[in-house]
Amino acid sequence: MTDYQDDSLPDGMISKSQRKRNMDALQDLGKELVELSKDTLKKMQLPEDLLTAILDYKRFTAHGALRRQLQYIGKLMRDIDAEPIRQYLLVIKGESSEHIAWQHLLERWRERLMSDDKMSATFINEFPGVDPQQLRTLIRNARKEQAENKPPKSFRLLFQLIKQAIPEPGKPRVQQDEQAHEYGEDE
Repeated sequence: MTDYQDDSLPDGMISKSQRKRNMDALQDLGKELVELSKDTLKKMQLPEDLLTAILDYKRFTAHGALRRQLQYIGKLMRDIDAEPIRQYLLVIKGESSEHIAWQHLLERWRERLMSDDKMSATFINEFPGVDPQQLRTLIRNARKEQAENKPPKSFRLLFQLIKQAIPEPGKPRVQQDEQAHEYGEDE
C-alpha cells in the first residue's frame, strides 16, 4: 500500500484522507481474516492479541459489537506488518502469482508424464521421494481411464502425487503434507 503524499504537506506527513484509506484497508484485511477457520488462523502465526481479537469476533452476534470488533482488529493491525498476511491470504485463495505458477508446473508435469514414458524416470530423478511403482501405476491407470472414457480418478490421484512431490513456494512443508493426504480435493 503506497502512502499518498500531498505536496502541500511537509516531508513524511500523510494526509488525513490517506490515513483513513489505510485504516479502511487494514479493516478490510481484518474482514478477510475473520472469515478464515480457527486452524488456518493458528497456522498463520499471527500476534497473540490479534488472534484473540479475531476469535472474539467469531463469538459475537450483535451487529454493533461486530463492527466495533472489526475496528479494533484494524487498530491492532496498524502495529504489525500486514504485507505477509496479505501474501498468505493470496496463497490461500490461490491468487498469488507464485501459487498459480506452481499449479501450472504441476499441470505441465502431469501432461509430460501422461504423454511420454521416459518422463517418469526424469520425474523420479528430480524428485527422489516419489514411489516409482505408485507413479507408474497411476500413469498407466490414468491413460487407461482416458482411453476408455472413464471418470478421471487416477488422473486426479496422479496430480496429488505430483503435488506431494513438488513443494509449493511460500507454504510450510507441514501444510503441504496435510493437504497431500486429502485426496478428495480437486485440482
